[in-house]
Amino acid sequence: MRTVALALAALTLTSIGAMSAAQSAAEAKSPRIDAVQERSIAQLSALLASGETSSEALTQAYLDRIKTIDRTGPRLNSVIAVMPGAIEEARILDAERKAGALRGPLHGIPILIKDNIEAQGPVPTTAGSTALLANVTERDAPLVARLRAAGAIILGKTNLSQWANIRSNDSVSGWSSIGGLVKNPYALDRNACGSSSGSGAAAAASLAAATIGTETDGSIICPASINGLVGFKPTLGLVSRTHVVPISHSQDTAGPMARSVTDAALVLTALAGSDPADPATAEADARKTDYAAGLSPDYLRGVRIGVLKDRTGGNARVQAVFAGALDQLAAAGAELVEIEDSRTGLEGLGEAEFKVLMVELKADLNAYLATTPPEVTARTLKDVIAFNAANAATELAWFDQSLFDLAESQKGLDDPEYTEALAKSKRLAGAEDIDKLMKTHDVRFLVGPSNAPAWVSDLVNGDHSVGPSQSQMPAVAGYPHITVPMGYVAGLPVGLSIIGGKWQDHDVIKAGYAFEQTSKARVAPGYSPRAEAVANPIGQ
Repeated sequence: MRTVALALAALTLTSIGAMSAAQSAAEAKSPRIDAVQERSIAQLSALLASGETSSEALTQAYLDRIKTIDRTGPRLNSVIAVMPGAIEEARILDAERKAGALRGPLHGIPILIKDNIEAQGPVPTTAGSTALLANVTERDAPLVARLRAAGAIILGKTNLSQWANIRSNDSVSGWSSIGGLVKNPYALDRNACGSSSGSGAAAAASLAAATIGTETDGSIICPASINGLVGFKPTLGLVSRTHVVPISHSQDTAGPMARSVTDAALVLTALAGSDPADPATAEADARKTDYAAGLSPDYLRGVRIGVLKDRTGGNARVQAVFAGALDQLAAAGAELVEIEDSRTGLEGLGEAEFKVLMVELKADLNAYLATTPPEVTARTLKDVIAFNAANAATELAWFDQSLFDLAESQKGLDDPEYTEALAKSKRLAGAEDIDKLMKTHDVRFLVGPSNAPAWVSDLVNGDHSVGPSQSQMPAVAGYPHITVPMGYVAGLPVGLSIIGGKWQDHDVIKAGYAFEQTSKARVAPGYSPRAEAVANPIGQ
């Protein structure tokens, strides 16, 4: 236990010390922390291009903002660590800009990444667990290498639901033994959802220009919706998963979380591409495009959209906001087609998906842990389970590891029960649901409320979200899914989900942009202590 405590202290001191050193180095050039609040990537790029600011100053402003808002002030707990070399990266990019060597629209733009994604430097990739405090791999995940090649500055690592929320059914979204509990910036007593909770809260609070999350089933869409953001889950295989702590190679993907569709599109353009080490991405180079190109408020004119009437949940106020969003889609020129009884014939999907996740968790995590540095003593899922038991006060303080235990009992990827479950889940979610609904009703997209508003965080009783979720079908099928802010319930954000077919990523983003330009629903967070104190921006 003493070793874990000392390691945690070292990580915290390294992170805050890095901020202090960076602050003294660039204090004179740093704009006020509110100067970057709600700034889009295009706005930041324009300031850089005009010489009104520098990447060094922007980076320092975000570091100061993390120190003020995340470490003190509201204390969101959304950032686990900052990268000690961020200021130096910014200076290099400033020099390149001065020499006329621009890498692209993200040149000099600070980005935060979820702490299950590896990035070169002294900061470990922990997945929120003290079992991985020694996981300093000194390698960039290919998606991080792509961001750097595009000119982005890796500012730091965001907190997350520990092990991406796969350890227990009784888990608390947004909690990790490394970073504590992430708070929702709209109401600090409310949950930020998971597992990309820190990425959601940090982007909403303007702690970076944008963030990267990962999703197996809902872990980009839910925290984006609940934190008033745009979140995009790409087609499986558009973005590499190499050197990302895994759950399921059949469903895992990374994607952007941002305050606008355009910003998310710019980041996705950098992320997308094939990776020889990830066979799922074989088609990515042929499929990728400039996702920020061709965005138009008129895109939805004459486009038929399927409305998932039986997937709106039981919250009357969410349904009212959704009804308003449908009016806005119609105002944007879309032709709305109501779809009832859309779940017919999907029995057994949940059980099949769960079987797949349990089998792949064991296989994929074992494969990943085998590549970590020798200092990481947990080399298998079985080792992680033993580590948690030996460090129960730190790791098992709030909920158990029953899903880890269940995953460890699985037979493996050659188990006929697994292969049957995988085929069944893909067929039901894809061919028998999304594909069938779009073909039968002759629609290009499907829409529904992304999630209910944020629930009160409860470390004792765990999560208790009640409401709609559109995540399962596109997550299991591997199809693109975007959430865009559509309004508020008692001051808490709710998003509109737009789902498309496989490789229709650009079309889904265009649809999200057209809706965003009509709705203009996003309002910056106010850091109210509790939901009851939030001034409702739409007067509900």
